[in-house]
Amino acid sequence: MAYTLVVGTMQWSSWSLRPFLALSAIGVPFETVVIRLRVKPPEPVTTKDRILEYSPAGKVPVLKIEENGKTLTVWDSLAICETLAERHPEAKLWPADPHARAMARSLSSEMHSGFPDIRDQLSMEFTSKLPLPELRDDTQKQIARIIAAWSEALARHKGDFLFGGFSIADCMYAPVVSRFDTYDVAVPPDARAYMDRIIALPGMAAWRKAAQKEIAAGIA
Repeated sequence: MAYTLVVGTMQWSSWSLRPFLALSAIGVPFETVVIRLRVKPPEPVTTKDRILEYSPAGKVPVLKIEENGKTLTVWDSLAICETLAERHPEAKLWPADPHARAMARSLSSEMHSGFPDIRDQLSMEFTSKLPLPELRDDTQKQIARIIAAWSEALARHKGDFLFGGFSIADCMYAPVVSRFDTYDVAVPPDARAYMDRIIALPGMAAWRKAAQKEIAAGIA
């Protein structure tokens, strides 16, 4: 069995960060292929062209699983995380308790499909520190919703992460942690402590090191 994770430019690709953290938490070796984002004509090979070499969906992330002479292609960050949870139950990427697991899935899906104003106004610039823009009302409401969800989960499950142990829910919200840290979004102490624990993850450190190399090379 061999895993290859295809990601976008690591300074920017919030969707790619999520399965990267899941793979890092599992502890299995995997190869990372980085596709440079924001490359357009007249460049001979555009970002879309490169991604289509790996997946017909034309988006990153993509997970390639080589096993028994066959290749399985899985795309979409949440689908990849779900696949990894099924293949590695020992990693406990979902909570064991069915009620907590249902809530973790709900929060993960809410992040997957929601918060468009945060994505628009607070883009992921992983290694940067930037001034907080004037936030729209909808952006402020979405920030408040995330903070409330974090606080409720942390208080209920009494652990370092949203559902006690590290889970897919934490993978899904890690890019938000990055965004809040980049723009110095004001959060209460419990949320700040949670953010610090996410930032300290080995997977986040590895991602940061790679993003810094991109900036040094002038590709981000």
